[in-house]
Order: sequence, then structure tokens, then C-alpha cells
Amino acid sequence: MANVTEKIWELAEPLASDLGLSIWDVRYVKEGADWFLRIFIDKEGGVSIDDCVEMTHAIDGPLDELDPIKDAYTLEVSSPGAERALTRDEHFEKYIGSKVMVKLIRPLDGKREFKGILKGYDKGDVTVETDDTSFVFNKKEASYVKLDDFDDYIAE
Repeated sequence: MANVTEKIWELAEPLASDLGLSIWDVRYVKEGADWFLRIFIDKEGGVSIDDCVEMTHAIDGPLDELDPIKDAYTLEVSSPGAERALTRDEHFEKYIGSKVMVKLIRPLDGKREFKGILKGYDKGDVTVETDDTSFVFNKKEASYVKLDDFDDYIAE
């Protein structure tokens, strides 16, 4: 599957660039009986629905031509969202110093979920500082690491 996502990334990147966008992530996942090809786009100032539509139109023909996926699938183009998942090395490096939410696959000191500051990233090892401690884990040990953009939000 990584090979499929890499091929699609290579196809999508110049198309996105022509539209003033960047590729945040490409995922090919099975949910239930259905396969989904998800292309997450980004740009300074945020992604609009029009950006998603333009990217969908831009990649649709070239994707059919390349035909990297033999199974039936649904194409989805979207923003990574405010609480975007950090998955690639460059994501972690870019957001050092940012608030994050972490969910580990296995508990660490009896806990699986943490909120803190992303303090470092080195070859897959993530350092997070919480209010009471600092810990290091490999990103493969996490269900997710997401930006915590809504920590200070108060509903009225």
C-alpha cells in the first residue's frame, strides 16, 4: 500500500503545486468493505471547499490514466483539519513547540492519552512534555499524534 500512496503522492504533488496547494498526506485505507483514497491538501491560510473541488478535478483524469489501484475505491480530497494528524517526519519537525494530543497503542505509566508540547523529533522518536513529565516514544507506538488547536477554545 505504501507503494500505491507514494505513486499517487508523486502524481498529486505537481498538480497541487499548480493550484497553489501542497500535499499534506495520502492514505489508501479499507473501511468495512470499501476502499478509500484520501488526499489531504493544505495551503497557507487554510483550504476551502473550492480548493478540494479543483484538486479533485485536476487529479481525476491523471489518476485514471496512471491506474495504480485495481480495486474499486472512493476518492476523497480534503483538508487535514485543525486537529491535523502528524504522520510524516516533516510534520513533526515543522510543529516542534506546538501543543499536541497523543494516544499510545500501549499504556505508558498506566496512561494511553496525553496532552503536551511537542519538544523534539529524531528519526521517529517523539519527545512530548506534559505538565508533570517529559517522555519519548517512537511514532509507530502511537495510534495518533495530532495538533491540539482547540485546547484554549471555550464554548459560549
